[in-house]
Amino acid sequence: MKKLCSVLFALAMIFPYCAKAQTKNDIAKIENYLNSVKSLQARFVQNASNGSVSEGRIIIEKPNKIRMEYNAPANILIVGNGEYIVYNDKDLDQVSNIDYSDIPASVILGNDVKIDGQTIKVASFYKDAGTTVIGLDYKGKGDIGVITLTFSNSPFELKQWKVIDPQSVEITVSLYETQLDKPIDSPVFKFKKDSSRFKLKKGR
Repeated sequence: MKKLCSVLFALAMIFPYCAKAQTKNDIAKIENYLNSVKSLQARFVQNASNGSVSEGRIIIEKPNKIRMEYNAPANILIVGNGEYIVYNDKDLDQVSNIDYSDIPASVILGNDVKIDGQTIKVASFYKDAGTTVIGLDYKGKGDIGVITLTFSNSPFELKQWKVIDPQSVEITVSLYETQLDKPIDSPVFKFKKDSSRFKLKKGR
């Protein structure tokens, strides 16, 4: 259960800062990026404030398809086909279903992100020459707090997200070797217990 909790909050595809106020152009740029990306493939490192560190691979295809595989010793596989998410703890040989409503994944997985101050509100904002960091608070996020997204400015690209779970554990997921809008084989979003490995597609 502890593994499941940590992984759920890591999905929120997803640092509190005090800085200058965001502009309409800043918000529009973030919205346009999140809405324009149709698929994402990357390796990730997940750090938690309790000291745990995990690595793995993630594939996202909009709308709502996700595959997230944690390397040993975590040995966790998560597959979402657009309707439901399967959580597989390989060490315990346990498989369970997770509703999309149970995870704050809409900012990363959704097709129509609107930071309008109603459904999604800006909780914090920071921008300097190299990075833009925004904290988003949105309805339906369950028990977690603000989801903080970090982007590089040149090129403008999602690099990291962070959440704080109900146990006050801070979970940060950093992306690297990111590939956007590359072809993805649809079977990677179908759960099979023996399909424990997959490869990122090479860029053309």
